Amino acid sequence: MGIYTYSEMAATLKKLAVSKNSDLSELEDLCIAKDGDIESYYIPFDYVTPTAKVVLVGITPGKTQLINAIQSVQKSLQKGLSVQETLKMAKNEGAFSGTLRGNLVRLLDHIGLNKKLNIESTASLFNEDAHLVHTTSVLRHPVFVGKKDYSGSNPSMIKHPLMLGSIETYLKQEIHQLPNAIYIPLGPKVAQVFEMLIKQGVLDSNQVLFGLPHPSGANAERIAYFLGNKPKELLSPKTNPEILDKAKAEIIEKLEKYKI
Repeated sequence: MGIYTYSEMAATLKKLAVSKNSDLSELEDLCIAKDGDIESYYIPFDYVTPTAKVVLVGITPGKTQLINAIQSVQKSLQKGLSVQETLKMAKNEGAFSGTLRGNLVRLLDHIGLNKKLNIESTASLFNEDAHLVHTTSVLRHPVFVGKKDYSGSNPSMIKHPLMLGSIETYLKQEIHQLPNAIYIPLGPKVAQVFEMLIKQGVLDSNQVLFGLPHPSGANAERIAYFLGNKPKELLSPKTNPEILDKAKAEIIEKLEKYKI
């Protein structure tokens, strides 16, 4: 996969007419890689927070984030903002918004990340303390399978050439820019990628906090147990308390020892 930057794509972003109902056929000019029914589209997420001490990592942006980012860039251009400010605004547009953000803040505060960063609550990472966090994805540029948002399952990110190319080109570049940060993979599919990166020597295992429940509302029971809001005896068979207990203990131990 080649490296695509905002400077190359700015003219295309500026001319696109998009709305929240736009489909991918209207964004064809942003397609940067394709393999059968798997496609990747450029998103203006080039900005990396240079002072970040924590990196939150998802799977890949979806179509909604892509459209929001395009609209954000167009608004910034109309206001005459600098390239740096334009990219920063596009990256911050809707990051971990809604229920997802609320759950994420509760989880991060519960493991003591706020204390590690000397802030009252990790909620401020999305406002006045945004300089302490960098949000990204294993696949920086949105990947779609059969024109639908890629969920991380099929095909595997660590086996498919297009996705491995994205990891090699973009994710490793971001890690190189933030070599001493703490990385928090959100979900087991993202964790698999970081296990691969640790084996490759790209990161130290002590700086990756594995096992935090994904903050999605669909993951409510695991989140509730992790936070201590639901007793073990009331859990459904789909939730394994031993795995969550072990993950929490390891996360807290790593966090206490790691110097950032």
